[in-house]
Amino acid sequence: MTPLIAIAAEAADQKSAEVTDWAGRLGWVAGLLLFIAFLYWLMRQGWKWRGSLQSDLPELPTAPEAAGPARLTLSGRYHGSTTAGQWLDRIVAHGLGTRSRVELTLTDAGLAVVRPGANDFFVPAEALREARLDKGIAGKVLAEGGLLIVTWTHGDKLLDSGFRSDRAAEHTAWVEAINSMTTTTEGIAR
Repeated sequence: MTPLIAIAAEAADQKSAEVTDWAGRLGWVAGLLLFIAFLYWLMRQGWKWRGSLQSDLPELPTAPEAAGPARLTLSGRYHGSTTAGQWLDRIVAHGLGTRSRVELTLTDAGLAVVRPGANDFFVPAEALREARLDKGIAGKVLAEGGLLIVTWTHGDKLLDSGFRSDRAAEHTAWVEAINSMTTTTEGIAR
């Protein structure tokens, strides 16, 4: 036999060692699964606790029947709402912390936010404060100007809501339209 064939035959005869400690391995796997379940439970409890802390937030308004013709529409993603100016303080009450697809419609009456699979809401024109382009909101960071941030009042809180259009070039038009709406209502009591 040539040395090459002998080495190949010897390698084919080698086998892995048999697992003899099945109980130990199953114990480690079960322990790991329990640890992961415990971490998930802790995260869920934290989310519920944050929601209970924000329970003073009133119910979200719904769109009026006659909102008027659409000034702008946008399809994209809703990334969440935070306390205005505090981009990491996520608001979870009333489903505002749930990320989802979004269809935005801006009318003279306000901003309609339609979210399939999550709570829809409406921001009346008098509640709108400003719009700007930014790079991040709780849990989502993009390139500079990658997010459309709309600042609005709800109850006695000032909120920032983050949206990203499927066509990012639309963001500038939205900022201009919302800011023009807020400056025209500057003299009106909000």
